[in-house]
Amino acid sequence: MIHFLNLIRWKNLIMIALVQILIKYALLLPFFESYGVVTTLSSLAFFLLVLATICIAAGGYVINDIYDVEADKINKPNKVIINTHISEKIALQLFIILNVIGVGIGFYLSNGIGKSGYFVIFFIASALLYIYSSYLKQMLLVGNIVISLVVALCILLVGIFELLPVITDNNRIIQIFFFRIILDYSIFAFMINLIRELVKDIEDVDGDHKAGMQTLPIALGRERTSKIVFVLSLIPLISVVYYVVTNLFKQQLLVGYFLVLVIAPLIYISIKLFSAEHKSHYKHISLMLKLVMLTGMFSIFLYNYVLE
Repeated sequence: MIHFLNLIRWKNLIMIALVQILIKYALLLPFFESYGVVTTLSSLAFFLLVLATICIAAGGYVINDIYDVEADKINKPNKVIINTHISEKIALQLFIILNVIGVGIGFYLSNGIGKSGYFVIFFIASALLYIYSSYLKQMLLVGNIVISLVVALCILLVGIFELLPVITDNNRIIQIFFFRIILDYSIFAFMINLIRELVKDIEDVDGDHKAGMQTLPIALGRERTSKIVFVLSLIPLISVVYYVVTNLFKQQLLVGYFLVLVIAPLIYISIKLFSAEHKSHYKHISLMLKLVMLTGMFSIFLYNYVLE
């Protein structure tokens, strides 16, 4: 059972579900009375949206591990699951089952809210994760960008399903306002995940080279790529500082939160990227980026203070 949970990256799935739950129950519902925010999905329908998302994401992790067996034998030999603890055949069946469930629920939800076209989002996400693992991952930067877009979509999906279907002439301004907040979080997730993907490529350069992949560190070298990622790491840092200065400067509690739990770690990550040399350094940076993603998303709780 533990090998199955590790295969589908259960910790990452919990994080995806948690962020989606935060958006609905900490960002949208609290402002129904004070701001007139209207949401589409019932609690059950929202649960199905979360379930569809994590099923498709879990399927993506499974197919990625299937295609990454050779590279993983070098990059993380003690963590190889496919053909060690779970056969490739069973893993492939699991991938199909998870995607059928995820896309099937997506079809049901889309029709249930009278937006049958939204079903395409689930189908495209499922297809992209397969194409990413089997083909795009080997292409310079394309795979990194695609997987980061899918991560951002997991967040944006809540706004698409909860806010857009119930927009009217009367509530258009407030619905779009909150949708843009969700869009900001999805852009933040895209930037942090893109940097983390590039850091992981630097960390896994040896195994990826043997597997015939064309990642940025293989094309440019570890040192040059590290400097490029350092420059990229300044973009979310500057963006968050700008956001805090323009929107939160009067809220001392919120400024303190962002300074300590988002901005300071981003500065630390940038410094570490500039001086990183060994695989252990990049592994540490990757972990820090995941923590910043989490603390960034937890700031959703603070909107009760911002919009009071």
